[in-house]
Amino acid sequence: MASTIFIQTPFQSKSLNKSLNTHFVPSFKLPVSLSFKPRTAAFSKRAHIRAGLIEPDGGKLVDLHVSEPERELKKREAASLPKVKLTPIDVQWVHVLSEGWASPLTGFMRESEFLQTLHFNSLRLDDGSFVNMSVPIVLAIDDLQKASIGESDRVALLDSEDKPIAILTDIEIYKHPKEERIARTWGTTAPGLPYVEETITNAGNWLIGGDLEVIAPIKYNDGLDRFRLSPVELRKEFERRNADAVFAFQLRNPVHNGHALLMTDTRRRLLEMGYKNPILLLHPLGGYTKADDVPLSWRMKQHEKVLEDGVLDPETTVVSIFPSPMHYAGPTEVQWHAKARINAGANFYIVGRDPAGMGHPVEKRDLYDADHGKKVLSMAPGLERLNILPFRVAAYDKTQGKMAFFDPSRAQDFLFISGTKMRTLAKNKENPPPGFMCPGGWEVLVEYYASLTPSDNDRIPQPVAA
Repeated sequence: MASTIFIQTPFQSKSLNKSLNTHFVPSFKLPVSLSFKPRTAAFSKRAHIRAGLIEPDGGKLVDLHVSEPERELKKREAASLPKVKLTPIDVQWVHVLSEGWASPLTGFMRESEFLQTLHFNSLRLDDGSFVNMSVPIVLAIDDLQKASIGESDRVALLDSEDKPIAILTDIEIYKHPKEERIARTWGTTAPGLPYVEETITNAGNWLIGGDLEVIAPIKYNDGLDRFRLSPVELRKEFERRNADAVFAFQLRNPVHNGHALLMTDTRRRLLEMGYKNPILLLHPLGGYTKADDVPLSWRMKQHEKVLEDGVLDPETTVVSIFPSPMHYAGPTEVQWHAKARINAGANFYIVGRDPAGMGHPVEKRDLYDADHGKKVLSMAPGLERLNILPFRVAAYDKTQGKMAFFDPSRAQDFLFISGTKMRTLAKNKENPPPGFMCPGGWEVLVEYYASLTPSDNDRIPQPVAA
């Protein structure tokens, strides 16, 4: 068994639950699952079936909202405190933290948690166990903001309209090592990484961590808030449907029939294992995405059509929005996507080709190896309880006129329709081969591209104002 030695450190992580202790101890042995043997779900009828939803990380979901009777008091308190104005992406992270997606974190990371995340992709709990935490959830401030905070141990967090949305308490301010953060999260410091340019490059040189007191649930008033179910709400919905297994599918693209085949086949295999009512969590990412991704509102329209057209069964599918921003950080970020779904109650996670990846921002190649995401998930510390379902490759079978699992023995019968090809067809109002996507979903995609006007550089389209 491999072993490693951690240096005992004098600091304690305060943004975790108060019962948690992040002191390291000498000569800690790694768990068996870190022997680098892939950990994937064994689809066997003899598999042990355990009823009930998976426990959240740390054993209890974090809820950082103040009680309703306290809200006015907290608003008055916020008015008297030093203030930090949040970007829209910062607000998305407040949303993520407040509902417990990042349990057991109780606020923006202090330095101890930030360093563990960067260097270990995990946080150690009081009992010696690990929870996975692969992306830093931090709040940057500049020199002027740092000076205005002074010796205060509490600050008010304001949205773009200067409305107080939270109070950050028992704060800690520390240096923002931008280059190290970028290199360790993305594996490169090449220019053009979307999240980096949006949130890090021009951000302040300091990070401020602490415990969050969120004054009221975050709402976007965009017509989609009804889809933004918290982990608590999702768990209640799964219990209402008598789910004995939950399998999650993360996506930021329209659903085509290849995706649907994968999801329906997964349910079939879970039933063969002995589960009585496995429920699909179709969970599109709803936070920041890069400019050339299909916007959330259009994706949700398309997903609704997929259910209306019967491609997925509404009785066994829960469609909800995952509020996290998107990093496009490949194998590092896919761990965050999987960890958050544990907190929502999922015990199976479908992982595909190059999850959370993107093209290299400078060179003409993928930024990450297409298979590393699923390999990393099968070995990641803190994700041992999660069953990983590797993506089976689907393509258009010309002999059947529908999407089917690729059979290399008759490769000539299959047509691979890339995302680029799909977008080109939709932009040109051309139809894909019958059976590639449900007609209603394809109409939504065509409508979206028809609503765009070319930008000045004729590459990144901008939505036409409604």
